[in-house]
Amino acid sequence: MPRKENRIIRRRLVNAYLSSVISISLVLLLVGLASLLLVNARSVSDYFKENMQISVLLRQEADEDDAAEYQAAIDTLKYVRSSVMISREQGIREMADMLGEDFMEVFGTSPVPVSVDVTVKADYVSPDSLEVVRKVLADSPLVDEVNFQVSLVEALNANLRKISVVLGIFILLLLFISFVLINNTVRLNVFSRRFTIHTMRLVGATRSFIRAPFLVQAVFQGLFASFLAIAMLLGVLFFVRREFVRLFEVFHLEMLLAVMGIVVASGLIICVVSTWLVVDRLVSFSKDELYS
Repeated sequence: MPRKENRIIRRRLVNAYLSSVISISLVLLLVGLASLLLVNARSVSDYFKENMQISVLLRQEADEDDAAEYQAAIDTLKYVRSSVMISREQGIREMADMLGEDFMEVFGTSPVPVSVDVTVKADYVSPDSLEVVRKVLADSPLVDEVNFQVSLVEALNANLRKISVVLGIFILLLLFISFVLINNTVRLNVFSRRFTIHTMRLVGATRSFIRAPFLVQAVFQGLFASFLAIAMLLGVLFFVRREFVRLFEVFHLEMLLAVMGIVVASGLIICVVSTWLVVDRLVSFSKDELYS
């Protein structure tokens, strides 16, 4: 009977260990995905900022040669990332798509001027900086109006800050869940060997000596779960890159190494720390507590 009970206990421990590793690796996968977004938060922010356009409408008498000369002048400005000239014909086609083909019948002459769409560098996409940019762009006799959405810029900056905070909280929550999962598994493992631990204490074994094999096991558990999570993360990224190629214009893949480091460090830290705490607590149990 004792052998049968020992086999049952070992089987339960193995099942608990494997389920714990799989659960931890899934949590670490989410940690990796959230970390990937977090470490690329600046590039995501820059991507959206540098795709926000400032529309410079030229005067009705300005032609495409005037617009090309104006465009060449503003392209030399340090804060201008790129510019595109919108000809009168192209503007008419765009208006026709929005208002219908017969919208020109309302007007005697074309109301659509030549324009230049400007994108500025991400560091200058803030309400104060854009106001300075607007004044510089408007400082030309060719320019009739400069338009951009200040509310959109403010909302973008505010939302990106909120997203970074939410991702940080999400990662901490996932790490806490991992800690609880490992804590329960280690508790079962250590509790099944509580009498052996008590015997070791009686013959003079130190706490560090008793903890050592459990901590070594925790290191292997953390590494195994981390590598499994990294493999799944790479699989997710491979699928995303194949289906959503443009998304990788935002992410810097060199940051993937940093994310892998975060995943491995998270797996090791939560496994080792939780094992240390559980073993240290159970080692201090009295003889009566061992039977409770």
